[in-house]
Amino acid sequence: MTRSVYVTGIDRGDGRQVVDLGVMELLTRQVDRVGVFRPLVHDGPDRLFDLLRVRYRLSQDPATAYGMDYHEAAALQAEKGTDELVSRLVDRFHEVARDYEVVLVLGTDFRATQLPDELAFNARLANEFGASVIAVVGGKGQTAESVRAEARNAHRAYEVLGCDVLAMIVNRVAADDRDAIAERLTARLPVPCYVLPDEPALAAPTVAQVSQALGATVLLGDDAGLARDALDFVFGGAMLPNVLNALKPGCMLVTPGDRADLVVGALAAHSAGTPPIAGLLLTLDERPGESILTLASRLAPGTPVISVPGGSWPTAAELFSLEGKLNAATPRKAETALGLFERHVDTAGLLARLEVARTGRVTPMMFEHDLLEQARADRRRVVLPEGTEERVLRAADVLVRRDVCDLTLLGDTDVIRKKAADLGIDLGDVRLIDPATSELRPRFAELYAQMRAHKGVTVELAHDVVSDVNYFGTLMVQEGLADGMVSGSVHSTAATIRPAFEIIKTKPGASIVSSVFFMCLADKVLVYGDCAVNPDPDAEQLADIAVQSAATASRFGVEPRIAMLSYSTGTSGSGADVDKVREATKLVRERHPELRIEGPIQYDAAVEPSVAATKLPDSEVAGQATVLIFPDLNTGNNTYKAVQRSAGAVAVGPVLQGLRKPVNDLSRGALVSDIVNTVAITAIQSQGQESTA
Repeated sequence: MTRSVYVTGIDRGDGRQVVDLGVMELLTRQVDRVGVFRPLVHDGPDRLFDLLRVRYRLSQDPATAYGMDYHEAAALQAEKGTDELVSRLVDRFHEVARDYEVVLVLGTDFRATQLPDELAFNARLANEFGASVIAVVGGKGQTAESVRAEARNAHRAYEVLGCDVLAMIVNRVAADDRDAIAERLTARLPVPCYVLPDEPALAAPTVAQVSQALGATVLLGDDAGLARDALDFVFGGAMLPNVLNALKPGCMLVTPGDRADLVVGALAAHSAGTPPIAGLLLTLDERPGESILTLASRLAPGTPVISVPGGSWPTAAELFSLEGKLNAATPRKAETALGLFERHVDTAGLLARLEVARTGRVTPMMFEHDLLEQARADRRRVVLPEGTEERVLRAADVLVRRDVCDLTLLGDTDVIRKKAADLGIDLGDVRLIDPATSELRPRFAELYAQMRAHKGVTVELAHDVVSDVNYFGTLMVQEGLADGMVSGSVHSTAATIRPAFEIIKTKPGASIVSSVFFMCLADKVLVYGDCAVNPDPDAEQLADIAVQSAATASRFGVEPRIAMLSYSTGTSGSGADVDKVREATKLVRERHPELRIEGPIQYDAAVEPSVAATKLPDSEVAGQATVLIFPDLNTGNNTYKAVQRSAGAVAVGPVLQGLRKPVNDLSRGALVSDIVNTVAITAIQSQGQESTA
């Protein structure tokens, strides 16, 4: 029987979308095929379903995700009664349930629904669907005592109505009250209760949402600028110095359009990062001249300037009634929401109560979820030397919002702040260091000179070397000021890993540094090594790569079954290349008899059971290999790229192995998601090395 989870509430304004998103995240970590069902829907697009469909790559037909609209439901209930309405919704639910392993049910929203007893209606649907209930209570603007009372009453109401209540979630409470409310409710309720504080960034509309609501004309700004959150509104009519003093990070300045001094002054302040603003809203249908707009675009490229015909007073009335919404066009809000959910909900405990058995398949999304969860479980410090690169800043934004690890960005700090401001990114507690001016530079120069004295490196020369961001970041890792480093989005592999070879060096038992890619296929994860570092390893080195790759695979939840790849299988071929692979296989068997390994073996015999049954019928690896070791870099690099492009695999890596402390290289074509995944992997590697030590 399909497992289903029903997320519902007791009134509108509970911010339940955060919980819907968080529960969906948990479910997609466990199973490949999750369906969504909303019994009743309002006219117009369903923003939440669109967000879930895009974010979690749902193949579900949107037409199957809904029971009926509220008008149809009201008419049916009036004509034929509640039993008939429920019966039809149950039928629609089961049409979805039969096609999915788990169904997330999104309860009614208590917004002008014309249902006589909406709580009881949701409870009945949950029971008829056979779904367990997660009930959400909104706490915005309420006292701690009233929130506690509402949560207890809500639990009692759903329990009395026969629901299987998995957990209670109290959302949007005052931050100062969160701990006290959580403590009291934990003692009073028989089910887990999680309390989430109000997060202003979630309630704040984006500049695009402001523009759409007011029917504004966009004079300046790009997509990134329009995606910024307007955290506050400052109305400017005073002289420029007074207005500048009133600006706050993330605010939107509202001013008559003929105040060119305020337009230029605010954008100049934004460009300097004092403070970074969301944008400007010009009223009275007055617009600055072309020369002012040209200057504005050069001062703060991408920063939105929008214009409305109304005056400041009617504009203010509309602005203060706006509230941000989670949708497919606000992915950064989704990251913020998930970070909030994961910080304040015992996700492992809730997942256990959901009793959703993990599927045997491991999809790319499930693998990526697991990376972030593992990294978050034991917080690490990762340094990113390319702090002025846009993709790195966007990745840092995701990592901060998801609360994955502590970050340090290297580079000219003024440039980093300006770029972050232009992108609308709040770096929060991210540490910024300029190697050229850092107080650590003399210390690092002395240290590097000592390490490389045998190469004739003096302190003076070292002083120049350590100003390089990759050398500086590597020395931070060596000195314990960071747990790992990720670079390479704009630097070559050599520039990224040479400092690690010189400073961190190989760990005991490893003869070389090598790499692997995690190849996330549709239904499994394979480990490919070495596809990035060693051009033509000999048998001894190839054996070391196999052992290191097996350890890396195991560390990330992939059971190692090693295939030593060649152009022949078993004893069918001969020649120097095959003999090298055969010798490497022999070395691994002798030194690590606990590892399952086969070689030489061809790729098809390694991964395809039907071919393995013909070529190596008695092998415990053939047909089910998970770690594939290529004989040389030419073969490995081309194969991983061919599989990535032809099979649509997600390639995560290269992940370096064999170093004393983790340093990882990025492809110069790395996407933001690649950087996020690699930072998570680096954090996890640090956890593993510490536990080994």
